[in-house]
Amino acid sequence: MSGFSRTLKSAAAAAALVTVMGAGPAMAQTVKLGALMAVTGPIANLVPPILDAAKLAVADVNANGGILDGRELELAVADTQGTAQGGVDAATKLVNIDNVTAVVGALMSGPNIAAANAMLIPNGVVGLSPTSTSPEVTGLDDNDLIFRVVPSDNYQGAVLARLVLGKGIEKVALSYVNDDYGVGIAGAFRDAYTAAGGVITGDQVHEPKKTSFRSELATLSKGDPQSLVLIAFAGDTGVPIVRQSLEGGMFESFIGTDSLRDTLLIEQIGAENLEGTFFTSPSSPAASTAAEKFQANFMAAYPDGDLDAIFINQTYDATFLLALAIEKAGTTDRGAISAALREVAGPPGMVIEPGEWAKAKAAIAAGEDIDYSGVSGGHDFDENGDVAGVIGEFVVDGDRFKELGLVE
Repeated sequence: MSGFSRTLKSAAAAAALVTVMGAGPAMAQTVKLGALMAVTGPIANLVPPILDAAKLAVADVNANGGILDGRELELAVADTQGTAQGGVDAATKLVNIDNVTAVVGALMSGPNIAAANAMLIPNGVVGLSPTSTSPEVTGLDDNDLIFRVVPSDNYQGAVLARLVLGKGIEKVALSYVNDDYGVGIAGAFRDAYTAAGGVITGDQVHEPKKTSFRSELATLSKGDPQSLVLIAFAGDTGVPIVRQSLEGGMFESFIGTDSLRDTLLIEQIGAENLEGTFFTSPSSPAASTAAEKFQANFMAAYPDGDLDAIFINQTYDATFLLALAIEKAGTTDRGAISAALREVAGPPGMVIEPGEWAKAKAAIAAGEDIDYSGVSGGHDFDENGDVAGVIGEFVVDGDRFKELGLVE
């Protein structure tokens, strides 16, 4: 948990840390925003900078006039543990105990879907996920309450297939984790890859939390595949599968998605053993003034921070967007947030970029429309609460991941 306790040199971020971590007396007039984070579980290694990004958005609000009538915005964090039941339990706490107005998250698709169905939708609470990519999210019967700022894996799966074929890789084996995320993106990849002429020589689902995959890998390696497409979380089955593949000489190169883009993979496998491996992951437009503002603010708040950390851009955007929606609604009434979120997220309106809370607050007070242009791009939600988004290609570069560019 020490990653959550960095010393912040920005006064605004320091104020947010006091609010989030509870170091000081609680203010009776705070506005609570929930955050469903996977503090423990298979993506725990990714969460510290993700949470930092959410804190920064809260700090930007509190340092520039506060929310509604100048109240403090408070981030109430709950741990989903990366499981469906954990998602339900964490959402129950946020909704019933913390009485949050809206929720950032959940991060993982399984906990997000479970929390949405069990708690958010029945209680009329808007959930805006920065990272949940399962196609199942699109079809939720959600009364326009569940949104996300990353593209569906129906899109990423198709992009991955096109990227793989574009590299001349026409025969692959496919292994994917048996959860909402893994099944969803594997299906999208399978359909697009085979429709375009690719051959999947071996196609197997695997269970989370397993530790030995040698027999499955022996089967998958038959048929002379050029690479293993592995859709798994590095902190769960990803690292064991890659390690056992290399140890047994069954696969030498791997193709992954955002779930495998975790520095834990590099730390435990070694960069030298991951040459030729590449990944797709939701990304952000190449360059923008929005990105410049966020990056400057993030490094001011977290001097040792990593601007390449996965999903920090999306998390800042999701948190800031929900704050804008509350300000636009003019109330903490949960029922008003959904419509307000759509109003602030897309055109028409005055363009608002990261950190420009005072500008947005003044515009809203004057009755003007606003259009948030985020670090991760525009967020013009469709009828299902989805966005188009962009997908990047990543490779291992020393002790980190390097983005080669967006996949067109």
